[in-house]
Amino acid sequence: MDRELVERAQAGDESAFADLAARIGDRMYATAQHILQDSGRAEDAVQQAMMSIWRHLPRLEDPDRFTAWAYRIVVRAAYGEVRRRRFTLVGPGPIEQRTSGSDHTASVADREQLERGFRALSVEHRTVLVMKHYSGLSNAEIAEALDIPEGTVRSRLYHGMQALRAALEADARTPDRGAR
Repeated sequence: MDRELVERAQAGDESAFADLAARIGDRMYATAQHILQDSGRAEDAVQQAMMSIWRHLPRLEDPDRFTAWAYRIVVRAAYGEVRRRRFTLVGPGPIEQRTSGSDHTASVADREQLERGFRALSVEHRTVLVMKHYSGLSNAEIAEALDIPEGTVRSRLYHGMQALRAALEADARTPDRGAR
């Protein structure tokens, strides 16, 4: 992120903040959508996060840490949506359809199986997996964004992947779901 842009936004420059929001908005939405598995709730979380970022931006001590700080705020907003709405996770999953042609049917079945496994994860496990494998953040960046120790990130990644594997294996053994 451009330090000067962050500093201008901190000083109250609305156009600088609009530029920042445009730069991070898609990533923030994607992160919230992958955590919440619901586009409407993800939009709500991002809107809440953007308002919080604007309101608290003057208090950000290190403008170079803006991105990690913004991730922390959007993840907390997504967690807030979970608590506020107490919903069952449904909707599009983390895997986009990337194939076409003859592999289409197998790809859809695989994607649906992966989405069911992903929905079975806790929000905490889903969050670190999204931040690691979708957003491409390092363990240190995830730890900073979530304000948790790096060891906790590693633990959640490990246990999240174990839970995902177990859910996929169980799903594959379920009649009518695993059969192709």
